[in-house]
Amino acid sequence: MCWEQTGPLLAALQNSGVECESILCEGSTESRIDWIINQLADHPAHVFVPNLVVPALHAAAIVRQSGISTVGVLHSDDSFYRAVCDVFATGRKSDALTDLVCVSRQIEEQTTRMNVVNTAIHRIPYGVPIPKSVVRNSKGGLRIAYVGRLAEEQKRISEVTRALCRASIEIPGTMATIFGDGPDRHNVERILSENKPSSNVKLAGRVDNVEIQDKLLDFDVIVLLSDYEGLPIAILEAMACGVVPVCLQMNSGIPELVEHNVNGLVVSNRKDSFVDAIRKLHDDRLLLKRLSIAARARIENENSVAINTQRWSDMLKRITDGKTTTKSLKRPLQYNLPAVHPSLAAEDYRAAERHFLLRLYSCSRRLTGKLKKKIIRLTNERQGQ
Repeated sequence: MCWEQTGPLLAALQNSGVECESILCEGSTESRIDWIINQLADHPAHVFVPNLVVPALHAAAIVRQSGISTVGVLHSDDSFYRAVCDVFATGRKSDALTDLVCVSRQIEEQTTRMNVVNTAIHRIPYGVPIPKSVVRNSKGGLRIAYVGRLAEEQKRISEVTRALCRASIEIPGTMATIFGDGPDRHNVERILSENKPSSNVKLAGRVDNVEIQDKLLDFDVIVLLSDYEGLPIAILEAMACGVVPVCLQMNSGIPELVEHNVNGLVVSNRKDSFVDAIRKLHDDRLLLKRLSIAARARIENENSVAINTQRWSDMLKRITDGKTTTKSLKRPLQYNLPAVHPSLAAEDYRAAERHFLLRLYSCSRRLTGKLKKKIIRLTNERQGQ
């Protein structure tokens, strides 16, 4: 069951022979919870993974009462996922998930330091396919790719675009391609237009998930200069191809994935430090080759799909060990949902709030009716005297 965009998961499950479908579920948080409970009542399960869907996380509290394990996933170190932890791990006991999966060591350590009592914490990094091919050699200059959302929040896409333009101008033979789309695409287009024809940077737009690794085989370097990340899948996919990561130093994800001067380069800023790193790779092709081999080996040994699948399988077996049946799942007469968390409000659309004005109108109508009846009664009493 999915809301709006399905991502690569649906296609991967279907390609593996798992029966599943995407259903666009609209309406209030309560109506979505109703739908989930009905689905699980018709299709009993031992494990329910609400992932990042807020109504599903609320439904997990009801699901857990039936003996079903409920597994949330913390994908990033941002306000949304900190709020998920606040409400569904350290909040009311009745709202707690049975388990939380953290995709990076930093997120795991951060979550462990919180007052988590009723939820077990696990760390399972992402897994990506390992292509048979490696980076295709180029007789030209250094080829750089950016893959991700075109957004200022977190990704700092304008600064990234300027950094790529500067590198392409100052380091002859350097070319860059930006893959992706997002709310701040217009900023990228404006900056590229301002730098033409001096820079050798182009915007390629969005690429389907199933095609991105084949595209990356034509690049030497992938850049990620975000403020924060979880465990960036684009970097994992690129490293699996032998593409060398150049990443900004950040707390989560990158420190456990990219080791400076071993399987990539870590820079301290998006300006001189970044350009110096690109120049270093451009001038030293033996270094580029060594980092490329190490980058691919890192993913083969730690983050392949096979390894990730085994980690999930082992975890699911542990949390369902001995479970053969679950109690019948029933929808409560009334939901006792926690207050809407500000960082989840955009995804937590309560019916009670939506119908506030309608309830206010109905209440005023009832009061007006009662007042009208009282006036009529008093008038009739006076006329009868």
